[in-house]
Amino acid sequence: MTAPLHAPTPGASDRLHARHCLSEGDREMASGRSVQAVGTDSRPAKAVGDVAVLVLVRWRADAGAWGLARLPLQGWPLRAVPGLVMAKVLGSGRDGGFGLMPGLLHQGLFLVFDGEAAAMDFVDGSPLMTAYRAHAAECATAVLRAASSRGSWSGAAMTVSTDLPVHGPVAALTRASIRPARAGAFWRHTPAAQSALAGAEGCHLAAGLGEAPVLRQATFSLWSSVAAMNAYARQGAHGQAARASMGGGWFSESMFVRFAPLALAGHWKGCDLGAL
Repeated sequence: MTAPLHAPTPGASDRLHARHCLSEGDREMASGRSVQAVGTDSRPAKAVGDVAVLVLVRWRADAGAWGLARLPLQGWPLRAVPGLVMAKVLGSGRDGGFGLMPGLLHQGLFLVFDGEAAAMDFVDGSPLMTAYRAHAAECATAVLRAASSRGSWSGAAMTVSTDLPVHGPVAALTRASIRPARAGAFWRHTPAAQSALAGAEGCHLAAGLGEAPVLRQATFSLWSSVAAMNAYARQGAHGQAARASMGGGWFSESMFVRFAPLALAGHWKGCDLGAL
């Protein structure tokens, strides 16, 4: 139930695509300049905060029911979180990866805050995060500042407020609402892109996430450097999928954001984020 890294808006990714695939706006992103995010239908998206929190969790086996209850509850437990301007409660594929088979013990949160202080307060001291950690076998958190952004999610676009780090880790989030008529083409490309991502040099972790089965998908990945992320995206199965998505009108809405990590903590599938 999750998407590979090739989910940016057709014709509107950044340096993750080969140079000959870049539009004029994409070349601005490739040169390090931010691009105003717009909806897929070219209507301006609503600008939201500049700092995101990504939470990845694998519930303990005896806490599976508590974890599954997070999905129908959606944003209700988050309604009073200070500074929170956008919230998405996400399912995941089996083993936290990519595919149509759901992973009942794996979930994610994608939250956008108006500023770093509110995001850090949530991760460090919110009752919800305390509850997540208490029910989790693994829980990883990433506090991220948007360095480039294209597209929108439910009509909301992140605000860019920093540059990508010259050295050290960088993160990427892609999400897409897949047109039903293009779902078959999208999923045919997924296994090869997933296999390439799993073996990509410099990829610390990659998680498949889904807002809804089959048609509303996302990927979060964390890389050792911008160069490592770009090297994966420009070659092999991912490059082929990216070109196909741009030419095929696969998505009714999509968003691609690159982030400079502010704080990384916890563990996910053997990766100690705090050690990166």
